[in-house]
Amino acid sequence: MSSETNQVAVEETPSQLSAETPVTPEALSSDWKENLSDEIKADKSLENIKDIEGLAKSYVHAQKLVGADKIPVPNKYATEKDWESVYEKLGRPKTAAEYKYELPENQEINQQALDNFSEQAHKLGLLPGQANGMVKFYNDMMAQSLQEVDGKAIAARENGTKELKQEWGQAYDQNISKASNLAKSVMDADFLNSNLADGTKLGDHPTIIKAFANLAGKMGEDNITQSSGPAYLTPGQIDKQIGELTQVGSAYWDKNHPNHTASVEEVLSLREKKNIV
Repeated sequence: MSSETNQVAVEETPSQLSAETPVTPEALSSDWKENLSDEIKADKSLENIKDIEGLAKSYVHAQKLVGADKIPVPNKYATEKDWESVYEKLGRPKTAAEYKYELPENQEINQQALDNFSEQAHKLGLLPGQANGMVKFYNDMMAQSLQEVDGKAIAARENGTKELKQEWGQAYDQNISKASNLAKSVMDADFLNSNLADGTKLGDHPTIIKAFANLAGKMGEDNITQSSGPAYLTPGQIDKQIGELTQVGSAYWDKNHPNHTASVEEVLSLREKKNIV
């Protein structure tokens, strides 16, 4: 009797233990690698797999890739022909002429330069999106560069104008007209519009303008250099005339001199002209 009882107890123990200690997901998550060999456990491909479900997903994904169209990566011994095959599988156009670019409207295009770029892009295996991105990057860079150059040119021209107006006073328009007429008659317009290192256009630089104005003045009555409207004196010329009228012993200082009143009025007029810019 006791023997049979012991046998029943022994047979029931496993089922009782199984019912009382169920296998939880947490147990599977922490112990799923326990029955693997040390070599497989240490494989880096398993580092990010936390549980059985993760392992199953990885396996399913790998199986799907078995039938996918794969592109072998050429090694260091690969020929140009090997790379050509890779480029074509990746989606490179069959010919350079098939590249399409998103260019700004009304942009002046150098078609020869664009065709040369397409040839080089095709040779290097660029995809359509990559080639278009390179052209867009270049256009944006050039637009920003031109904007900066124009900004410098405008600032330099404004500073030059201020400098010349201070020096020439009322004679500014007259001298500018003479200098411009002479410059246009002897120099190419594109050359005058070329940019100097500081961003100033050659034809806007104060030194160049003054040089042409001085040369025009020395040429006298030449029709090329003449400007329309009344002639004006520069502040320097006005100071010279005032100095001559107010020198010691002149009519300006002698109230009894018949030209005293006229001299005083002329000096006042000259001083007013000098103060008008």
